[in-house]
Amino acid sequence: MSVTFIGYIGFNNGSETQSAVRSRALDKDYVEAAAKAQEAGGFDRVLIPFGSNSPESQIVAAHAAAITNKLGFLVAHRPGFTQPTVAARQLATLDQLSGGRVAVHIITGGADEEMARDGDTGTHKAERYARTDEYLTILRNEWTAAKPFDHAGRFYEVRQAFSAIKPDNLPVFFGGSSDEAIEVAGRHADVYALWGETLEQVGETVRRVRASAARHGRRPGFSLSLRPVIADTEEAAWKKADAVVEQVRANREAAGLPTSGHRPPNAGSLRLLDTASATRRDARLWTGVAQLTGGAGNSTGLVGTPEQVAAGMLEYWDIGIDHFLIRGFDPLGDAIEYGRELLPLVRRKVAEREKLSLALAG
Repeated sequence: MSVTFIGYIGFNNGSETQSAVRSRALDKDYVEAAAKAQEAGGFDRVLIPFGSNSPESQIVAAHAAAITNKLGFLVAHRPGFTQPTVAARQLATLDQLSGGRVAVHIITGGADEEMARDGDTGTHKAERYARTDEYLTILRNEWTAAKPFDHAGRFYEVRQAFSAIKPDNLPVFFGGSSDEAIEVAGRHADVYALWGETLEQVGETVRRVRASAARHGRRPGFSLSLRPVIADTEEAAWKKADAVVEQVRANREAAGLPTSGHRPPNAGSLRLLDTASATRRDARLWTGVAQLTGGAGNSTGLVGTPEQVAAGMLEYWDIGIDHFLIRGFDPLGDAIEYGRELLPLVRRKVAEREKLSLALAG
């Protein structure tokens, strides 16, 4: 099992350490620098996020693809706001123009207020996952059908749909921790995405998703999202992590945002917040920022020297994680450091582990 590294282009070089409320302003110079730096650093893909107040992820990906040669793009996309046939052709076109460098990350939905900003005011979580299920069925048909097809469902009806453009290889990434999400993932996910939890929790989720996928004759990959904090010594790394926590705390307090007592609306954040009940878990898992933000998004990390963090990542690889989505609190600077200090170490350790497995098997 190989290993794939996914970086991040978040529209500008901001993070929780600069402001309690992330700016989604588009900084063209940052986008170009981040794309080029992560390509040079050996990242396989970069995630382009999606939000109701964000620049459009597909257009940002198209621009970054035009200034790079081999970097792949994981384009976040929310079902329900574009007809699936149209989205399928948009993504297939981007895939063709980029030379087959596109994957799509399906984001079903978060808080009701986030959905309402784009006009989705009448659905609940179970309905959204049912809609995503149907959406992905049509998306796949548009990508693969050799002749026009019809679809009549609960949310969509299409007649004689057909796309003249097909993707070369466009994997579907998918996340979500609820039972509804796991069922949809089993049917559609090529790669299932998790936030950084304990080894025990991640192993449990991998088993749940594999069981769901097996019912449909499928075996997906798994991606783990982390915010690594690395330094020359373990003591310096934990000191760096503590400084991040204090800066995030100060920013949230200055903005009048809570640092405790959170009750997030989605199952994934609830799980992450439960994980964050202790600041440090396992040997290296750090949850200090997740505690403060209520388990919001990708907010946990591994802390230590590059060698220690690489060893921690290998433990997740051993239980089935074959993609790592990593980003830092100094987005551009950390991405450069990861490419120089961390990615080569993990790749070397994975190669050594695979070589040992082959020797034992042979």
